[in-house]
Amino acid sequence: MKFKHPYKFGKGYEKSVAYFSMEFAIDQPLKIYSGGLGFLAGSHMRSAFDLKQNMIGIGMLWKYGYYDQGRKHNNELDALWQERHYNFLEDTGIVLEVNVNDHPVKVKVFYLAPKVFGTAPIFLLSTDHPENDYLAQTITHKLYDNNVSTRIAQYILLGIGGAKLLEAIDHKVDQYHFNEAHALPAAFRLMEKLGDMKKVKDQVVFTTHTPVKAGNEVNDPIMLHKMGFFNGFSVREVEDMVGFENGMFNHTLAALRMSKISNAVSKKHCEVSKDMWGGFDGICDIIPITNAQNKAYWTDKELEKAHAKKDDKKFISRKKQLKQELFDFVADQTGKILDPNVLTIVWARRFAGYKRADLIARDVERFERLLNNKDYPVQIIWAGKPYPLDHGAVSTFNWLVHFTRKYHNATILTGYELGLSALMKKGSDIWLNNPRIPLEASGTSGMTAAMNGSLNFSTNDGWILEFGEHGKNGFVIPEVDTSLPEGEQDQHDADHMLRILEDEIVPMYYKNQKDWVATNYQSMDDVDEYFKAARMADEYYKKLYTI
Repeated sequence: MKFKHPYKFGKGYEKSVAYFSMEFAIDQPLKIYSGGLGFLAGSHMRSAFDLKQNMIGIGMLWKYGYYDQGRKHNNELDALWQERHYNFLEDTGIVLEVNVNDHPVKVKVFYLAPKVFGTAPIFLLSTDHPENDYLAQTITHKLYDNNVSTRIAQYILLGIGGAKLLEAIDHKVDQYHFNEAHALPAAFRLMEKLGDMKKVKDQVVFTTHTPVKAGNEVNDPIMLHKMGFFNGFSVREVEDMVGFENGMFNHTLAALRMSKISNAVSKKHCEVSKDMWGGFDGICDIIPITNAQNKAYWTDKELEKAHAKKDDKKFISRKKQLKQELFDFVADQTGKILDPNVLTIVWARRFAGYKRADLIARDVERFERLLNNKDYPVQIIWAGKPYPLDHGAVSTFNWLVHFTRKYHNATILTGYELGLSALMKKGSDIWLNNPRIPLEASGTSGMTAAMNGSLNFSTNDGWILEFGEHGKNGFVIPEVDTSLPEGEQDQHDADHMLRILEDEIVPMYYKNQKDWVATNYQSMDDVDEYFKAARMADEYYKKLYTI
């Protein structure tokens, strides 16, 4: 099969790029994503289409997705896996063969055409083939499988399978772009073909997302070799190519040594990454290309019209309508009816320890005073998916289920996917984001909240460092001394969070509506200026692909 790109390329975007990602958050029906990495990749593919860039996406067709977030009989989190079938994906008829653990695995290829959701062309790989045994079929069952061997097999499939796909469709690619190091086996496939590391580096670029060294995956190179991760190269040959760290294969470090250039996902993350990897030799340059989101996909058009015309009355009216749409969903799922006239705070993203979903409730007495203020009431809604085997994150979610039960104006939702994410961004007044600094590489949820008239209230980390101006376009918690014990950091952030809510946010919402709307307008202007994915997609071409 000879692939022909379905649209004419925009000026400056002619260079051919294959974008490899384990997950893509494209649209609500296509459940092949878990969180921020997928949201970024989805917005990138949409903006690549908008700009008519010569790009294709290569990913995985997860039969059971990430997981379906349901509830047990007591409303605690339940993780369910449901088989998925999609009539909008085209079976190309291509069958690849990839060796995994000395076994040939058949790989089917599905195609998502640009016309379906308005994205660059995307190819998705699946081992759901009748000639595969059950073990081989499980490779593409679940995104981020907790079994190490299965996860390594997924990386092999994405990388070597993706590279073989390009050969099968006779699609010459100038740049291989790895969104995280999962597709790294493709670089070893290139090494086999080109036989020269400099030539490999000329074709590979890499986006790193992890802000702490411990979060970068490390594996036994003997196990990786046995699995086929190195595409036939011996352990000694791989050590000569990219080196090992204390006898172990560090995926991020290897990607930095096999790429001509890499990018971090915010300016702060770039500083952190350079500090983290600067002591290692042979790594490529790391530059910042701050994450962004696709405005056309995320923004409510009526609210944007009111903002453009500076029509305060229409803006307030539309915002209340959007809040009511969210509250209808809340009532259906939780049995709690909320009020669109009341200041509404939303905390919604992946549950993880450093993101501190429960921080606002750390001082229960003060939190209750905030909720029970009859003159200036507040509502709060949580949502988000923990990794199902992250027991700490699941425990926090379940604690909030029981904690919010006694309050009429606080609740927690399940099913945080693209559809609910959009509903919550459009239906919130305050978008609360309080990761422990400096552990948030970028974060993107606040960008799309700002696009929809929801003010960011955040610790000063990730993209907020490039956006937030306290009191002008949102609210920023003063930075804590990160050398303090974690408990003291949490107390500092919680105290300042509640102080700012009590003294600034709540009074402005109820007593100075004109300033509230003006702050929203400023927030929408500022996010529009720099945090649209069109800027990001353009920067990738200018700063990564065409250097």
